[in-house]
Amino acid sequence: MNYTTLNNGVKMPMLGYGVFQIPSAETKRLVKQAIEVGYRLIDTAQSYGNEEGVGAAIKESGIDREEFFITTKIWSSNFGYEKAKKSIEDSLAKLQMDYIDLMLLHQPFGDTYGAYRALEEAYKAGKIRAIGVSNFYPDRLVDLIMFNEVTPAVNQIETHVFQQQAHALPVHEKYGVQLEGWAPFAEGQNDFFTNQTLQGIGANYGKSIGQVALRFYLQKGIVSIPKTVNISRMEENFNIFDFALNASDMHAIESLDLGKNLFVKHDTVADVERFAGFSGVEVSSKLA
Repeated sequence: MNYTTLNNGVKMPMLGYGVFQIPSAETKRLVKQAIEVGYRLIDTAQSYGNEEGVGAAIKESGIDREEFFITTKIWSSNFGYEKAKKSIEDSLAKLQMDYIDLMLLHQPFGDTYGAYRALEEAYKAGKIRAIGVSNFYPDRLVDLIMFNEVTPAVNQIETHVFQQQAHALPVHEKYGVQLEGWAPFAEGQNDFFTNQTLQGIGANYGKSIGQVALRFYLQKGIVSIPKTVNISRMEENFNIFDFALNASDMHAIESLDLGKNLFVKHDTVADVERFAGFSGVEVSSKLA
């Protein structure tokens, strides 16, 4: 496994297992399988409704808690200092953990400042090892950095070969914020799994399209959290550390970038209104 060192010195795996849209009844079983494959970064969220399953799988794994890197996120209906403070304790209880490795603000809407103050407080108290945000565009990320004490360690945003965040990456590098990508396979959009460029590169290495994409993100310094309910796919996705793409491969994949999100936007009036209407776990079937 390759690791990145976050801006506070904490080491984070470059590849993890995401549980977005995995039913709560199936989460424990699937996370256990992911652990058996070798995954140690597990990504969940309050809005996914499956923190309990993640916690149970970790507890029953027989592996020391310190070997895992567990991420969860506060949904915007829990933003504001007091509500966020309570929701942090709720997540700790559901995960059956004394600390969380990384906790993010899930969306850039609502009282993000109050919620971030609660994260900072929990971080200083040792309840969270690293704090950050999700779906924050560069302007909102920099705004948060400028007016808070602790710089976010991670920003988790939509990232795949068709949205490579080319404009966002330099901003993240400037401020020392690790970029983590969700939807690394573009959820199959734009014929991702039959893309001729990725397929041709994969043939040269005996690797699948998905493995080529994950390797590309790895070499770009982007953390990825692919989701699958198939153990053979878990194994395939994990098997990306025995080859390296050359400069020509990287350039060819870079040429696939469309520079725009395929799923969710966060910068229009309609988007803000839509997000404001979601609360609790209902979001798990609609948004990342």
